Amino acid sequence: MTALLILVIIATGCIGYLFWFKRQKRAHLLNTALPEPQRVIVQQQVPLIRKLPPDLRDRLEGKISLLLDQVDFIGCDGLDVTDEMRLSIAAQACLLIVNSPSWYDHLRTILIYPGAFKSRQAQRNGYVLTERETIRTGESWARGPVVLSWTHAQRGAFNDHDGHNVVFHEFAHQLDDLSGRTDGIPALEKDQSFSGWVTVFAEAYKHHVQQVSHGRRTVIDAYGAEGPEEFFAVLVEVFFERPVELKHAEPALYDQLTTYFRLDPTTWA
Repeated sequence: MTALLILVIIATGCIGYLFWFKRQKRAHLLNTALPEPQRVIVQQQVPLIRKLPPDLRDRLEGKISLLLDQVDFIGCDGLDVTDEMRLSIAAQACLLIVNSPSWYDHLRTILIYPGAFKSRQAQRNGYVLTERETIRTGESWARGPVVLSWTHAQRGAFNDHDGHNVVFHEFAHQLDDLSGRTDGIPALEKDQSFSGWVTVFAEAYKHHVQQVSHGRRTVIDAYGAEGPEEFFAVLVEVFFERPVELKHAEPALYDQLTTYFRLDPTTWA
């Protein structure tokens, strides 16, 4: 046996051990309950979680533990990140996937500003590239990071029935991007029809744009008319915070969302 072959065997063994260790750690974290002080903070910061059935609460705690281990929370503009901030944001992000196999695979960093922040965005029109500065409360970039205003993230969590939640919105973009494109078509489950989603989603989006263009108020925020990706993100906000109204307004679309998330928030206490 040559020295090169021995090195290859050792390297393969090390890589295999690292993969095994990572899987074991992930499984352990997913089965790790939050300490009681953290559980209290989560339920105080995110009242919507109190409505979850007990089995989903247990599952949620494990996913929160995994996300807290995976992601660095970094304060910007002098903000000191607290446990309340980490737990609130992680809980809201994990609520979207509490009963789903989806995961934020590529996310490693969440940037938190004290309030709304300035963002520069480039726009191309033919050969002309222009930059404009906007004030934003959240941003989501492909493969991370997610950028959030803490003021608005906390406000969105506290008011869990107005259909506006910046954390849900930005993490919906993260889920949308798992398909390879942020276009309103997330990576669907194996038992979910791609053509069924596209047909229902496209029809609902077209109807929403028409309603907004005529100045009509809808249960889905008007910002959803900006594009299919924004329509999906605002849908997620309404699905979790105003599910009864969404189901009444768009029953076919609501059914697609219940299949995708494996949840029906209309049944929560």
